[in-house]
Amino acid sequence: MTGLRFDANLKWLFTEVPFVERFDAAARAGFTAVEYASPYEYEARQLGALLASAGLEQILINTPMGPAGSPTRSGYACFPDLVGEYREGVLRGLEYATALGAKFLHVVGGIVPEGVSADRAFARYVANIAWAAEQARGTGIRLLLEVQNKRDAPGFVLTSQAQAAAVVEAVGDNLVGLLLDFYHAQIDEGDIVRTFEKYRDIAFHLQIADVPERHEPGTGEIAYANLFRAIESSGYDGWIGCEYQPARDTVAGLTWMKDLTQ
Repeated sequence: MTGLRFDANLKWLFTEVPFVERFDAAARAGFTAVEYASPYEYEARQLGALLASAGLEQILINTPMGPAGSPTRSGYACFPDLVGEYREGVLRGLEYATALGAKFLHVVGGIVPEGVSADRAFARYVANIAWAAEQARGTGIRLLLEVQNKRDAPGFVLTSQAQAAAVVEAVGDNLVGLLLDFYHAQIDEGDIVRTFEKYRDIAFHLQIADVPERHEPGTGEIAYANLFRAIESSGYDGWIGCEYQPARDTVAGLTWMKDLTQ
């Protein structure tokens, strides 16, 4: 399956070394592209230099999220009372994505805030995504929407791939598509080959990890060899982000890439 392209998520992989050393570690392991959730702890200029030195391409970053343990730890996009903070985050995300040459900005949806109905939070989310699409126009950056599973992120504003796809349709702009994460999709909905095939045209980016422990492909219940064949046969030519927690050593665990894609 030579047509599949995998990028390393530097939040999850190569954690044996400090973040700034993971770029070179990824390149040594054979990766040519990377992604990670938050670049905001560093200056874009510094990250750009690390990318260039390692010969890597930046694929995606996320919009800013609140600190761990806060109500906004999974994003601001569905908070009716934090529109200003959300917009500031989107603009900052677009600024970083532009500076890093990233293809995608993942607009993180967020947990429905306490005291707010799911319908009101979702309505705000849709309006916020439409606003973000207007800001992204002309930048060359496309926006991604991701469903997170209810076990790891209870109360997340998007509850299904169908709902996320409906947002894409409602916004009606080819700047917005799905980030289809097979780990989340398997936990909540299963039937992931058909899910991929159904949303193939709007799935701009894919992410992988096995279920239930979120380790490497091949360590859990997902038949990744079959899934990879389905992805390749579909003609998908985008990137597949490795967003998993290595069971042990990152490099030693990369044998799945050969074993499951032959």
